[in-house]
Amino acid sequence: MTESSAPAPVVTEKADGVAVVRLNRPDAMNALDLATKEALLADLQEVAEDDTVRCVVLTGTGRAFCVGQDLKEHVGLLAEGAERLFTTVPDHYNPIVTLLSTMDKPVIAAVNGVAAGAGAAFAFAADLRILHESAGFNLAFTGIALSSDSGSSFWLPRLVGVAKAKELLLMPRTVKADEALSLGLATQVVPADDYEGTVHELAARLAAGPTKAYGAIRRAVEFSATHTLAESLAHEGDLMNLTGGTRDHKAAVDAFLAKEKPVFEGR
Repeated sequence: MTESSAPAPVVTEKADGVAVVRLNRPDAMNALDLATKEALLADLQEVAEDDTVRCVVLTGTGRAFCVGQDLKEHVGLLAEGAERLFTTVPDHYNPIVTLLSTMDKPVIAAVNGVAAGAGAAFAFAADLRILHESAGFNLAFTGIALSSDSGSSFWLPRLVGVAKAKELLLMPRTVKADEALSLGLATQVVPADDYEGTVHELAARLAAGPTKAYGAIRRAVEFSATHTLAESLAHEGDLMNLTGGTRDHKAAVDAFLAKEKPVFEGR
């Protein structure tokens, strides 16, 4: 297969308000080389700005979700002393995580297999993590003598507490699906036969919901993590005024008065 005909490292499909963004390097366990990081960032920017997309699913092709940085490429860049080795965090990882955690629509991480390093952090940045029964997380950074990145030091303590976060970061190991669920790292663990259907059903439910309200709640939760109560209350007030003026809010009130189920447009 020639380079020009090689599969795209990231594939995005849209249908019925749902965008599925799929890391597509199964032979490399969806490791993040430069081309993959650039494609992922571009696709996330595009779906974030697309008003027809009301829910985003991030997943992987094959037996891995994403094992983080492509170490084969990393070794080559180290040998070259390449500048982009030291700019990939601000240029790629940080904006990817920012989009996953703050875009104005809900994000599901469909963790179809192992998620390690930055791959685990990407999943933590999503609103919901639906794990295949064979999936697991590994905060592998110190295994290659690196600090954490991609927001793992931000999300992990908020999901499992400071003590457990330090344990998983300092002494990395694979946290299998059942333990991930008990720790709060997984929203749901699903058997293989039901996995795709469960993810599809959840994404469809969110895509049919009040998208602007979902986006506002995402921003409120992120804001409150680093602000005082007074600041968070004021921010909530601003967001309440914003969502109170949406068509979906009016539709919900009208449906309540008519004792009907509301139909949301995402506006």
